[in-house]
Amino acid sequence: MDVSGISVVRSEDELRGIVKEPVKPVWEKDIGRIDEHARTIIAHSPFVLLATANEDGTCDVSPRGDPAGSVLVLDDQRLVLADRPGNRRLDSFRNVLRNPHVGLLFLVPGMNETLRVNGRATLVSDAPFFADLAVQGKRPQLAVLVDVEELYMHCAKAFLRSSLWDPETWPDRRTLPTLGRITKDQMGLKGVPAKVIDAGLALDSKTNRY
Repeated sequence: MDVSGISVVRSEDELRGIVKEPVKPVWEKDIGRIDEHARTIIAHSPFVLLATANEDGTCDVSPRGDPAGSVLVLDDQRLVLADRPGNRRLDSFRNVLRNPHVGLLFLVPGMNETLRVNGRATLVSDAPFFADLAVQGKRPQLAVLVDVEELYMHCAKAFLRSSLWDPETWPDRRTLPTLGRITKDQMGLKGVPAKVIDAGLALDSKTNRY
């Protein structure tokens, strides 16, 4: 790809020369606390994206999924996400230990608006509320306690543009490679059939969900 004609934006003044300041209410929509409406959305959200960064700013975004209502709201300033069994890379948690700043994006199926939360995270290995984080009778080993600093709603435009919730726009899953095929190709696993990898991944997802 030829990148010689790219115009790079290098300052906020230059950026604002392209995109004008928003109207005052857009700046003022950050309420910095978990109000009744935010509680309702969090209670109905089965899926949240957790953004973290290490000490040099290298970023990571991790999907977190649980039955709706699994994220605990402790009070107007604190919420808790349980950790569930995964690949054990611990990218998010290693980042939190180095840099506590996190961002959360709460999604509710069929709802085009999203809830954005920014704050400081603490990694917790046990607490009285761990019993409330249990799913299918299993307590988590770790949880992320977030002290909320910013909280506001994000408008529907991204979801409307993408038609994310419209099944008629979804690709046929059969036209996309399976995770087993992707893993085989990306890792160069020449001696292992993709279907064998897929079977192992399916079994792990079924038996080690919680």
